[in-house]
Amino acid sequence: MNTDVVPVAVGDIAGWDHEADVVIAGYGVAGASAAVEAARGGADVLVLERTGSWGGAAAMAGGFIYLGGGTALQTACGFDDSVEDMAAFLNVAMGPGADSERIADYCEHSVAHFDWLVGCGVPFKAEFFGEPGWEPMGDQGLMFSGGENSFPFNTVARPAPRGHVPQMSGKKQGEASAGYMLMKPLVETATAAGTRALYDVRVQRLVVDTGGRVVGLTARRFGNPVAIRARRGVVLATGSFAYNDSMVAQYAPRIAGRPAASIEQHDGRAIRMAQALGADLAHMDATEVAIFADPQQLVRGVLVNARGQRYVPEDTYPGRIGQLTLYHQDNTAYLIIDGEAHEEAMSSPTPQLMFRPPTWVADTVAELEEAIGLPPGSLQHTVEAYNDGATRGEDPLLHKKPQWLRPIGAPLGAIDLRESTGGFTLGGLATTLDAEVLHVSGEPIPGLYAAGRSTAGLAAWGYASGISLGDGSFYGRRAGAAAARG
Repeated sequence: MNTDVVPVAVGDIAGWDHEADVVIAGYGVAGASAAVEAARGGADVLVLERTGSWGGAAAMAGGFIYLGGGTALQTACGFDDSVEDMAAFLNVAMGPGADSERIADYCEHSVAHFDWLVGCGVPFKAEFFGEPGWEPMGDQGLMFSGGENSFPFNTVARPAPRGHVPQMSGKKQGEASAGYMLMKPLVETATAAGTRALYDVRVQRLVVDTGGRVVGLTARRFGNPVAIRARRGVVLATGSFAYNDSMVAQYAPRIAGRPAASIEQHDGRAIRMAQALGADLAHMDATEVAIFADPQQLVRGVLVNARGQRYVPEDTYPGRIGQLTLYHQDNTAYLIIDGEAHEEAMSSPTPQLMFRPPTWVADTVAELEEAIGLPPGSLQHTVEAYNDGATRGEDPLLHKKPQWLRPIGAPLGAIDLRESTGGFTLGGLATTLDAEVLHVSGEPIPGLYAAGRSTAGLAAWGYASGISLGDGSFYGRRAGAAAARG
């Protein structure tokens, strides 16, 4: 039996090394947001961070915060959005099993959450970035980040860009992250409100009283055991379990060995600590999957599977492409692109961080098909059908937008995208809309709250860039406020 996360009875604590009204484990976006609201709620707040500095995965992320419903940034950039359209999109895009009540809650208060972020000093530049890409090239503040304007989502709701990106002056792609400009003002706001922080602390177990209420936790700091008392509540905000090999093997084996967009501190510890108290879980098998390919190349080419068939519109959200490739195409994909489109992608106004040269080149589709090893005639039929529609400005099969439709010519090549995916986990602790951790009985565990990727948030079997920072900060606020009330 693994006892390293079994809760500790308060009677076994010889003395408290630190005390606060609200104790928060993790100083990423969820923890920082919880700290702000708990302190504003009149609580004495202590944040425990495993590393030597605040930030977590959020500080290294692209910075997308998924918001909509008519934020001031959307309006300033000339886009009209509504709560209803945002909710309609998310209910489809977040995949089967998505929590419609949570989505409705998030969308209803999305504009207010944007205003809260601005009030905390998070800067946004009122400029739209409309090129295909993983993130804006410069400091633009708004971008499509979930395939809202691609099929089938553009048939479900009016498309609107909802990827809100904090402005970072002097941003250099691949070197500095807009996520830092989200975290810095939040931490400064929390500190100004009186929040204290303790670094190099590894949380170990929850402490409970005789009634089953969480009243603190134990941890290790520089190898020494410490006990921290929480007079009103504990907030768990330590991230996902993407770097816990045994948990990934158990719950999400398809991304085993290929973690992406997470950090090694995401070891699932908080999830296990709460599980040991009987906490319920949700969506533990769900993952986001990135495909490591340049969107400027993707939109100009044709993606085919091992049978030489198209399976996804190439101009949709790259995360959707990655997920469909890993789970529905056995992680096998080839991008077919001709020489002219290849050169056009290379000269596009976005950085080619994931730009790839063709793996095979040929003068004819038949020769390329043979070089890849696809079934005879399969790729030829696919390209012929695609070109026939492209000449008419149509894609009757997958409905790629007309602006990217152009017949594939010669010479042409194929980029081998087999095994080119990586992902992170989306499941975690089940919580109420007030971020209370739920027991398997369905009742909240007294004194215990959680937010961020330690929890099952908005996403089930779908994703859009900005959901993690979005629901992490949104429900981090709820967790802090609820914990402060005790």
